[in-house]
Amino acid sequence: MAAPKLDPALEAWLTAGAGMGAPADKVIATATAWVFLYPERVLKLKKPVDFGFLDFTTLEKRCWAVERELAFNSEAAPDIYRTVRAIVRMAGGGFALDGAGELVEQVLEMRRFDETCVLSEHPTDVDGDFAEALGRAVARFHAHAQVGEAGGGSAGTGYVVGSNAGLFRELPEALGPGIEPVIAATDAALAQAARLLDLRGAQGFVRRCHGDLHLGNIVVEGGEAVLFDCIEFNDRLSEIDVLYDLAFLLMDLEFRGQDAAANRVLNGWLDEAARGFGEGLWEGLAALPLYQSMRAGVRAHVCAHAGDAATARLYLRAAAAHLVPGAPRLVAVGGLSGTGKTSFGRLLAPRLGAAPGAVILRSDEIRKRLWGCAPRERLPDEAYGPGSSELVYEAMLEAARACLAAGRAVILDAVFLRPEERANAQALAAALSVPFHGAWLEAPADLLRERVSGRVGDASDADVPVLEGQLARDPGEIDWARYDARDLPVAAAALLASLGAPR
Repeated sequence: MAAPKLDPALEAWLTAGAGMGAPADKVIATATAWVFLYPERVLKLKKPVDFGFLDFTTLEKRCWAVERELAFNSEAAPDIYRTVRAIVRMAGGGFALDGAGELVEQVLEMRRFDETCVLSEHPTDVDGDFAEALGRAVARFHAHAQVGEAGGGSAGTGYVVGSNAGLFRELPEALGPGIEPVIAATDAALAQAARLLDLRGAQGFVRRCHGDLHLGNIVVEGGEAVLFDCIEFNDRLSEIDVLYDLAFLLMDLEFRGQDAAANRVLNGWLDEAARGFGEGLWEGLAALPLYQSMRAGVRAHVCAHAGDAATARLYLRAAAAHLVPGAPRLVAVGGLSGTGKTSFGRLLAPRLGAAPGAVILRSDEIRKRLWGCAPRERLPDEAYGPGSSELVYEAMLEAARACLAAGRAVILDAVFLRPEERANAQALAAALSVPFHGAWLEAPADLLRERVSGRVGDASDADVPVLEGQLARDPGEIDWARYDARDLPVAAAALLASLGAPR
């Protein structure tokens, strides 16, 4: 299909300013649109193209798509998406916006933002607290999204799998000899996951999502991540499993070498999603490898069509790698408050299990969820009363059981001061026949007091009096491997070495 061309007269009028003053200082041509960037605003026109999954070949279809693009993006980026404008041809000649005359096109008007602030321009900035906040923001977006069905379940997933396969086979020279093995492995993974995918639709995990959630469609403004340019043109690509939506972001970060960021995004998303979704959250993680592989496959054929065969083959290789099963294992990290259990776990997690690494279950976050509180909201004293810790550890092990059964590696982050708490964690691993490693962090009491007293912005409510109470208690015999918490990177490297640095 030949690339469509814009009417030269219309292009000249838009470039000159579309009657709004300053001319366009930049024009971007994407596969599906022409985008004219002015100093304060943007006008976006749909191209008259038909890619099978997208059909903009008539004015009516383009107008429909423009209206939906505004409606769909107004949820996540209301300050960027402004309105739909009509371009008309005036009786005396020339064009106008929203005037009297023959309708030529409908265009989307947006506020211009700084393109250099799009995350694909600086993916290494997605780290630490920002990565966690990004995961949580995506989870809140998903929790408030409208429930859908068009692209969910095994049928909706099969639509994308089949589309990828067909597009792969059209590009043998660009993608090379790895096409058929990836197609076969994907078909097998889909067949294995079919019942789970259908169940997730019934559980409410299929919603009107972003649909194209990679780093190129996230801009940072005022320190906050804003999701833009969601899919409006095909419900089978936007009414999808929320985990499939997240998988694009995770895959994109991993592909760019940002493994730790991808893991932090996943764990931020999971903790936040556990507040907004019900049964089935943890079990659904069994579908994550397939979903990430599908996303890599999409990028493979997009890059191949764009003429970038080298990158396309890397994405195809990534699609295959995501389908290789990761080994589930359970690592329990214990120690008094201030030993750095959470930091230690975050150093371990990207290296354990299938991409993007281990699920971290923090007792502090679980306690906040059980009380219906935000992660950094301080709990009342009664949240730590008799019997409360037993409920927290029970919920943590229940979630761990589901994650391990779904094939994920899991890290438990808790004090584990009581012998029975440590025994229960080890018993869970034995019951599921997965490897177990218990890690006990320790450091001088004065250092622990210093760390606890200086801690801000964390889910833990432990203060120095709480630490003093822990120091006064006898934890009983600790048969877990002991690690010096004064140097957490060294301790984490030692633990990973003992496990054979799995990933």
